[in-house]
Amino acid sequence: MKRIFLNSICGRAIPVIFLAMVLSTMVNAQSDKDEVEYIQAVIGMQKKVAFAEFTQLDNNDPLWELYDMYEIQRMELGRTRLDLLEKYANNYVDIGDVVTDDLIKRMQTQKKSLDKLIDQYYKKIKKASGSKVAAQFYQFENYILSAIRLEVLESIPFIGELE
Repeated sequence: MKRIFLNSICGRAIPVIFLAMVLSTMVNAQSDKDEVEYIQAVIGMQKKVAFAEFTQLDNNDPLWELYDMYEIQRMELGRTRLDLLEKYANNYVDIGDVVTDDLIKRMQTQKKSLDKLIDQYYKKIKKASGSKVAAQFYQFENYILSAIRLEVLESIPFIGELE
């Protein structure tokens, strides 16, 4: 199941998001933002379906309300990450020490914020639906986010790679 879902999401969505982000300097910022939000929503729906299949939980389980709240906050952090990747893409050719340092600090903050969000929702889900469901959420989210991070890292050049 992991591979099928991963191929479905990462195989199509990540390159599209990255392409949209890189081309954003050529198009209207509002339409680019709308497109990214649309792609995030589609990925979020696919992810929720896969998670539902994984957990086999009833639609009335309290997890789902918490999951939806988590997804809203996760998408905000995802937009922050995309903004950072866009800044990286826009500055890649002339990236200097100040921009590099700023990007790394902001990426570290974004990653810590996302990890903290997962930890917070693990606790909330544990209280509402039990330890097993909370552990499934924790494992699933970390797996998906790690896979997406790997796809993004494989899609962009390292600093200095193209020189």
